[in-house]
Amino acid sequence: MTNAAPVDNTQRLSGLARKLVVDGLLTEDQARQAQENATKKKTSFVAQLVENKTLDAHAIAETGANEFGVPLFDITAIDMDVLAIKAVEEKLIRKHHAMPLYKRGNRLYVAISDPTNLHALDEIKFQSALTVEAILVEHDQLTKIIDKAMAAHETTMVDLNDTDLDDLDIVGGDEDLNSDSNDSEVDDTPVVRFVNKVLLDAINKGASDIHFEPYEKVYRVRFRQDGMLAEVANPPVALATKMTARIKVMSRLDISEKRVPQDGRMKMTLSKNRAIDFRVSTCPTLFGEKVVMRILDPTSAQLGIDALGFEAEQKEKLMKAVFQPYGMVLVTGPTGSGKTVSLYTCLNILNQPDRNISTAEDPAEINLPGINQVNVNPKAGLTFASALRAFLRQDPDVIMVGEIRDLETAEIAIKAAQTGHMVFSTLHTNDAPQTLTRLANMGVPPFNIASAVSLIVAQRLARRLCSHCKQPVYIPPEALVEEGFLEDEIEDITIYKAVGCDKCNDGYKGRVGIYQVMPISENMSRLIMENCNALLLADMAKKEGVADLRTSGLRKVKAGMTSLEELNRVITV
Repeated sequence: MTNAAPVDNTQRLSGLARKLVVDGLLTEDQARQAQENATKKKTSFVAQLVENKTLDAHAIAETGANEFGVPLFDITAIDMDVLAIKAVEEKLIRKHHAMPLYKRGNRLYVAISDPTNLHALDEIKFQSALTVEAILVEHDQLTKIIDKAMAAHETTMVDLNDTDLDDLDIVGGDEDLNSDSNDSEVDDTPVVRFVNKVLLDAINKGASDIHFEPYEKVYRVRFRQDGMLAEVANPPVALATKMTARIKVMSRLDISEKRVPQDGRMKMTLSKNRAIDFRVSTCPTLFGEKVVMRILDPTSAQLGIDALGFEAEQKEKLMKAVFQPYGMVLVTGPTGSGKTVSLYTCLNILNQPDRNISTAEDPAEINLPGINQVNVNPKAGLTFASALRAFLRQDPDVIMVGEIRDLETAEIAIKAAQTGHMVFSTLHTNDAPQTLTRLANMGVPPFNIASAVSLIVAQRLARRLCSHCKQPVYIPPEALVEEGFLEDEIEDITIYKAVGCDKCNDGYKGRVGIYQVMPISENMSRLIMENCNALLLADMAKKEGVADLRTSGLRKVKAGMTSLEELNRVITV
């Protein structure tokens, strides 16, 4: 009796699975289990392997390319603007996890991650009426490209059935405003739902600003996340006027006036405990009105001083100045560097029933109960200076001036600090020492500066590295020294780089403050009285142990909070 030949179990596996087993990249059990799970979940074999981290996406792609003779392509190198996304319906792209890359004549090149998915190619061929050529790409890279392309594609107008949109309560507009205007220009339900969806998406993604921008042939929507602008949608150009009109109605703006800039506000109530304010600005451009909406989340002022990124020594200096009975604390930095949040955080700490706190702002960005907030209105004669004079007649303890822009405001603020009041304000200068010379250049006498200003905070905001995907990177010691690190600290330092994953934005998530906290010492007061320049003040600050912005930033890099590239973006060497 002859023995039966041994059964080759790999014969039961599909082409790609069998090849992966033969090459030793998978065991038979792993391959069979992945196939069964893929069938149950109605997903592809490749997706199952990658999502469960059974096998690296690059190894699968290389094996598939060699086995089936399909060209392998790095899809991250492609320009998103040239994708032939309109050649295939969105539901097919999602269903088959396939992305049309480009069209040449009657030939369409489609990116796929599973070379055995012939059914997908057949359906795309039938729907597009084009000859389809497969291009193999790594599964995780393809997923990112599809998500980005779908988010930016105009078909976002179709996907508006979110139940969240029905529960939104938006206050600030007047539906009867300009009742003589054409109601059809505003009352367009798809447009209303799309605008609501954009606002909700921006809040969920943690964006700080929303830009609605009309151009000759395209209309784009961009979010500013962690300080960086990114395109999120391209609605049809024909909807530009209707969308602008809708936002104007919600913000109590004149929808019939399209020739001059306008400013307004609105509030979106998300739940009983949370409401988001929007500051709205319109500006006429060549092809319509551009609208920018600043998202003002009141919870940002309640984060607490520890969440802002101050080092222990810096926090101690700041708190000592904040709790003084009188004096002036100035916060300086460019637009978007977090000055307002820093000031509101300090005010929130001082916001107690035994203190009278008043603020003059242009405009008041965050509403804080217990604080008397005034919006300046120069057209009506309510300037920073006139608001300050009014505050001084109302028994104040703490005063906050949104910005010192002129000599009159500076003089009144300094006199208030000299007469028993705590004053907070901002200036636009590059660092703390330059703030003092800026006041002198405005015309404030040096003795007034020396006697009134107690502390200056210069700050920047850097994107924070994602804790899930950041990776160590080797940088030569001489390069680290050139960046500003000391030679004796290089040996034990680990520098991280941004990578990018599904939990972050290009390797970053959130932001961290970089600060220069400079108390005005007796030596500095003496230099100010001698009318010295910013360089001498900076040298004195360094001698007294005040870290400049670059040094504070390098500490954040050393702690793994941000990358050298990001530090160099916000602070030059």
